[in-house]
Parts: sequence; C-alpha cells; structure tokens
Amino acid sequence: MTTPEERQRALADILEQRVLVLDGAMGTMLQQLNPTAADFGGAAFENCNENLLRTRPDWVLGIHRKYFAAGSDVVETNSFNCDRISLGDFGLQDHVYELNVTAAKLARQAAEEFSTPAKPRFVAGAMGPTTKSITVVGGVTFPQLIEVYYERAKGLVDGGADILLVETSNDTRTVKAALIAIERLRAEMGRKIPAMVSGTIETIGTMLAGQTADAFCASISHAELLSIGLNCGTGPEFMTDHLRTIAEMAPGRVSCYPNAGLPNEEGRYLETPTSVAAQLERFIGNGWLNIVGGCCGTTDAHIRAIAQMAEGKRPRAVPGRSHRAYYSGIELVEAEESNRPLIVGERTNVIGSRLFKNMVAEEKWEEATEIARWQVKNGAHIVDVCLQSTDRDEMEDIQPFYDKLIRKIKAPVMIDTTDPKAVELALTWCQGKSIINSINLEDGEEKFERVCPIARRYGAALVVGSIDEDKLQAQAFTRERKLAVAERSYQLLTEKYGIPPEDIIIDPLVFPCATGDANYIGAAVETIEGIRLVKENLPFAKTVLGISNISFGLPAAAREVVNSVFLYYCTKAGLDLAIVNAEKLERFASIPEEERRLAENLLFNSPPVDAADESLRTAPEDWRQQRAEQKVAINQWHIAAVTDHFRKSGKRVKQHAEDLPLDQRLANYIIEGTKDGLIADLDRKLAEGAAPLDVVNGPLMAGMAEVGRLFNNNELIVAEVLQSAEAMKAAVSYL
Repeated sequence: MTTPEERQRALADILEQRVLVLDGAMGTMLQQLNPTAADFGGAAFENCNENLLRTRPDWVLGIHRKYFAAGSDVVETNSFNCDRISLGDFGLQDHVYELNVTAAKLARQAAEEFSTPAKPRFVAGAMGPTTKSITVVGGVTFPQLIEVYYERAKGLVDGGADILLVETSNDTRTVKAALIAIERLRAEMGRKIPAMVSGTIETIGTMLAGQTADAFCASISHAELLSIGLNCGTGPEFMTDHLRTIAEMAPGRVSCYPNAGLPNEEGRYLETPTSVAAQLERFIGNGWLNIVGGCCGTTDAHIRAIAQMAEGKRPRAVPGRSHRAYYSGIELVEAEESNRPLIVGERTNVIGSRLFKNMVAEEKWEEATEIARWQVKNGAHIVDVCLQSTDRDEMEDIQPFYDKLIRKIKAPVMIDTTDPKAVELALTWCQGKSIINSINLEDGEEKFERVCPIARRYGAALVVGSIDEDKLQAQAFTRERKLAVAERSYQLLTEKYGIPPEDIIIDPLVFPCATGDANYIGAAVETIEGIRLVKENLPFAKTVLGISNISFGLPAAAREVVNSVFLYYCTKAGLDLAIVNAEKLERFASIPEEERRLAENLLFNSPPVDAADESLRTAPEDWRQQRAEQKVAINQWHIAAVTDHFRKSGKRVKQHAEDLPLDQRLANYIIEGTKDGLIADLDRKLAEGAAPLDVVNGPLMAGMAEVGRLFNNNELIVAEVLQSAEAMKAAVSYL
C-alpha cells in the first residue's frame, strides 16, 4: 500500500509526461445491470445510486475494475450525489460521511489491484453540484454549502481518495463554497489534497446559473487546482468553443470528459467509442488538454478507445499566470489597453447618491437594484455597490439587495465597504471575480491583514488607496508620494500577502480642484502624473479613480465637462478603471472648444492669458513653479471663469438627433460610437432609394473619416475608436 504523498508525486510525474485518462459514466454502467428496487434497498431508495454502496458494493467495485482494465488512470467514486442535500430526499442525510468513506474505499481497492510501478492508478472523489443551485433556485445558504462539501470531502479523503473532483458544476457560487471547504480540510489535515473543478456548459452556451466559460474560468483561477475543465452538458462537438476559451485562459491544466453526445428522445446517448475518441483527439491535437475521459452515456468501451487514442500524445503545456486582469460577474471583462478605461458605475452608493440612499432606507430593493441595471445599460462595465452607512446595518442590507442584484446584471461587482465582514458576506453572493474597494495603509498593515485573506479565498481583486501612516500627508497628494505609497503597498501585497500583481488596482486619489482650498491646487495634475508613474513602475497593476471628486463645488453642467476632460487626460496617462456616472460623461471630442479650454485651464492651473494682472499672465505653466499667491489667484480666476460661463449658458442641451439631416445622423452614429437608433435610420435611408454600398461609402465613411481625424488630433482614446469601429461594423453587417 502506497502513501497519499507517494501517490501525489506519482500523479504529478504522469501529468508532466502524458495525458491522464479518467473513467466513464458510473450511472450508465449501473443501468446496464438492470437494477431492481430490491437492489437499491427497497422502493424508498430506488434510483439512489449511492445506496448501492451498501446494498451492491460488488457492482460498484466491478465497474471500477472494468474501467481500470479499459485503461483508466483514475476512476471516480460512486458519490456524485453523496451529500446531505441530495441524500436527504431518501432519508439518508445522516449517512453521508460513511457512504463517502465506503465509496472511496471501493475505488481504492480496485486501484490497488491494478496499480503497478510502471502504471499506478488513482481515485478521484466525485462531488456533484447537489440538487440545489444556490443562485437559480436557492433553498440553501453559502455557509450551509461549505459544510455540505466539507462533510463529503472528508469522507472521501478518509476513505482513500487521491483527488477531490468538483464536477458537473452549474453554479460558480457552489464551486466557491466547495473550494473553501476543501481548503479547510487541507488546513486541518496539514497536507495538500489535489482538487479538480469541472464545469458544465448547457446547449444555450452558458452554465445553468448563467456564467460563460471565460467568466467561469476567471472566477476560480485563484484556486490551487490540479485542473479546470468541462464535463457533461453536451457531447464533445458542442464543447469546442468553450474548451478553446478555457485552454486560452487557464493558468493550469485543463480537463474534458464529455457525454456520448446529446441524448435522443428515448434518453439514449448515440456517440460511439470511436467518434468520442476522435473528437477528443482533435482537442489534444490542438494542445488544449491534459486530462480526458467520459461522462453520461460513456462506458468501458468508450474509455478503451480514449485510452488507446491518448497513448503517446503530448499533454497541454501549462502556461502559468499571464498577468492579464480579468473581472467577472456572469460575463467577463478584461482591463487592457484597447478598452481603457473600464467604466465603474457609481450610482449604487448610499454615500454618493441621494436617490439610492433613500431607496435603501425605504427597503425598496427592486427599485434600488434597477439603478444598477440602468448603469450597465448606459455603459458601465462594472457596478460599484456601497451599502455602508451610519444610518443602517450594512450586514442586514446585503442579503436583500444582492439577492435581487445578481439576477439583474451580468457585470462584475465592485464591493465598496471598509468592513471585512461585509466584504466577505457580499462575496458569497457573487459568482464571479469581484473587486474589493478598498484597503490602505492608514493604520499600518491592519486592513491588509484582515482583507487580503478574504480576497485570496474568493479570488477577488483589490483596490488599494494611496494612503499610509504619514502624519503630515497620509493621503498622498504629490505624484512622488502617490508612487511611493503605491510601491510599498504593491510590495507588501505581492510578497507578504500573496496577492497576484494583476489583482492589485491602485487608487492614486483625487482631490477637488475647484473648492478654493489652497492645499488642493494642482491636484488634477498630480493625479494625472501619479497615474503615469504608477503605470511605468508597476506595469502589472491597474489604476482606478473616482473621477467626480475632481469637480466638487462646481455647477452641475460644469462638473460634467470638467469630469469628462479630466477623465480624458487620466486615460491618456494610463488610467484603467474610472468610477463615474457613465450617463454624465461626454466624449472629449464632442465638448465645445471654449468649454474644453475652460476645463483644461482649471485642471492644469494654467496662466490666464486674458487676465489684467500681468503677474498671472506670465506665471509659469507648471503649477509647482508658481509662487504661492500666483497659484491661489490663478485657481480663483479659473473657478470664477468656469462658474460664470456655465451659469450664464445654463444646462447644455444636446441637439436632438431627429432634428439633424439623416446623413448627419448616420455619420454621428459612427463618430459617437453608438448603435442606439442606427438600424432604424439605415432603414430610412434605404427607403429613400439609396443603395447599401452608397450608404457605406457616403455618410458612414464620412463618419469614419471624422473619427480618424479626431484620433490623429489626439481627441479620441483607443477605446472610443473601437466603439466607433463596432458601430461601423454593425451598420455594414446590416446593410
């Protein structure tokens, strides 16, 4: 009898050298034995395969032997539904531990019988998703799921399982509960226990709880896994695109064990051993797989064909971490050069939105969560949620709010609170890779110590404010201080607290530039340059700002323009995420030149060229070189100029699209990068008798030409150009 540690080393060696072969379906093989109610232990236990561990262990052992004889390296225990929730339907909830131990012992017995020094055999403890999806139907809490998985995992390991396999996963919240349970078991046993996670993508292209393959992969890539992959759901053909995605993203090994096709009307699986093996061979040939096997409908004949096919094939090379920054809800977003900045909707915040605060106070959860949906509709890629208030108990509000939120938006969530308990509770409601906002060094490393373990447990990214214990300037103001605090935070997080560099989001801080406070003059410039320094010196970290702080104190119409101009310059400096009201933003190129100039002068504290005082006109361009009295006078000059202009002009009203000529409207869709109304106007143009090619070469190309001009003039950022390209693509595709 070998030890668990020896088997782990042997398993690691095999995975380095070749493709590992799992077994096929347990249920299919059991059904071929035509079990009767008596075999199950009576009518009350009919179709409870796990009770066969007590009534017909010979059958289970015999199936394991058949799979090993067919060439399996690993067999799965007969424990797919061996959990307190599923077995509760049969009154067996108090037998979970003993049944899991028995399941593992039977598989272990077969493995020992077939193991040789040249070909050791292994046992994977199968753990299905239970009969309750926490996100879809509820009926179970996150802490309950942790206990459910811990109980079954302990039984499987105590019985001799080498691997814990969280399989046929349809809800990533359940997977996270399982992984937390496994991590707890590892800590208690004081040793590593390999874990595999395998998701199930339905024919609709997502998991049952809605996640896409890329969002699923990003959501659990923080965990220490033997592999991530797909099983069940469909046959191998329909897995192709999803498997390709996982193989491109996964930092570790990838597994695939499909059904023998989709079942027909009679519930039969018709893919033959040859056809399943051929399709898996294609996946291996593409360099996607390390572990293969079969699920529903597959038998020892399928595994024999798969094992023969896999022999001598090279496994997928394990790429390691790529430092790409992913965030996910039900769907995935990536912070990368072409889409900077990701917009973080700021209106679901009890501190920043009176409307939202009132809805929370009145417990109008349906209406409160509609604000989140509205933000996403208006362009937010991520939604910031702050329920922390001195007026209410945040812990009590999380459950009713998040319960509705997760059913309304697909975007990732930024959890905005300073309470570690609230952070963790909110994370239990999120399927995806969320963002925690925020921690800092104001009290030394206390916040790091309390929040970092939570971030690692759930795989969340972290916003880190540029604040430390400095008595004179705790909140970093100068560009140099912003970088120094960021570098110290980054070093601590990566080297001491185990946070991946790409999961760190530095907030260089924004101070208002229009309050008249002499201490904040130059704040915009220092923040812009602080971003630039952080990006140059910490290339894997991302940056974020709460944009609206910059314009505090100005009239509402002025704030929109100043915010938009500030965001433009921050983005040019390297900003990755912007917390802002997307509806109140305007493209830099669309802002009238006079208003743009007013905003730039205020932000940069530029010498006013038309000031009567020569000492102001001739002051240095760099605010840091201006004398103290010059700085203040110039700041006051620009505050007055901006305020006066917008109070006189009032709220700017955009010209209604329907008031523009049709050709100008079509060009504007491209210039503004919007598809809202595009198709209807294309139909109107075609109804006038225009040929599709003339529409493309006419107003649409005129719009693209203007986009090119604006980009060449440095008035559009890359993300805006891509939005314009998407609008053009949609128009051409329709025509």
